[in-house]
Amino acid sequence: MEADLVRREGVRFVTIPAGQVHGVSLRALPGNLWRLSRGFLAALSVLRRFRPDVLLFTGGYLAVPVALAARVLRQGKSLVYVPDIQPGWALKTLARFADQIALTVEDSRQYFPAHTDVRVTGYPFRPGLQAWSKPEAREVFALKPDMPVVLVLGGSKGAHSINQALGAILPELLQQVQVLHLSGSQEWAFVERSRNNLPPELQARYRAFPYLHKEMGAALQAADLVVSRAGASTLGEYSLFGLPAILVPYPYAWRYQQVNAQYLVQQGAALELEDVHLAQQLLPAILVLLSDRERREGMRAAMKSLARPQAAAEIAGLIHNLAAASKARH
Repeated sequence: MEADLVRREGVRFVTIPAGQVHGVSLRALPGNLWRLSRGFLAALSVLRRFRPDVLLFTGGYLAVPVALAARVLRQGKSLVYVPDIQPGWALKTLARFADQIALTVEDSRQYFPAHTDVRVTGYPFRPGLQAWSKPEAREVFALKPDMPVVLVLGGSKGAHSINQALGAILPELLQQVQVLHLSGSQEWAFVERSRNNLPPELQARYRAFPYLHKEMGAALQAADLVVSRAGASTLGEYSLFGLPAILVPYPYAWRYQQVNAQYLVQQGAALELEDVHLAQQLLPAILVLLSDRERREGMRAAMKSLARPQAAAEIAGLIHNLAAASKARH
């Protein structure tokens, strides 16, 4: 997916081999180490040709061989951006050598006590995400203006438990609300079957898509409440729109999503549900929040207070300054 998104913006995209080391089985470790070594050699070749002034790292094991190659070649300054509240193993490793660290929220600073140049920028998002008013956003999806809208995000590939739980409660839920559902591509066949099994009057209240790109801002603007995993984007996009959230952290991804969800719950901006209890708790959680306007407005205000709309510009500014320093050094 990243390759398609980057190429869509007209940016050259180059791949290198890589493999995960932290948190994998002993059986998988030798093969992944071999892929990392191949990635290091490939990164050396790419960097010798490209000669970067700045390297921007946002996490993932793919970053490690590139950072090591840049260090060997003594090329460029480096900026590490930490999207989640708790950094992953790769970012913790890279931060030791980074010239600068950018954070989504202040709470992440505790993970970098020894670093002298740490900035809180917020979570970046692309321009045009707020191009619609709420009435305009609902018109994009042919949704009624006078009926609540719940946005359910099943992830880019598909959050199976969320999609399954929603499918089970759709007939009852659609009696009271409209649902805008992004299922992910891998779950689309199940979602189509669920939609086709609904009576026509309820189908009219259910808008389902495997994926949205240009209209994603309209989907966020149209909603009164969102149900999703607790990836890093929840810290930025939901706060931008002041969107109350029901978060279901992915249970098999270390603690990153758990920490993100707990942070938003502590701020009064979200409600957290455990994945294992989702099938039983999703419907009552949605209906309780939609029936309690005062609580929902409090969550909306709390979420909105976390917004940092200039995050992308701030990160771009850091990159620009590092580029200038890198050129001056050479």
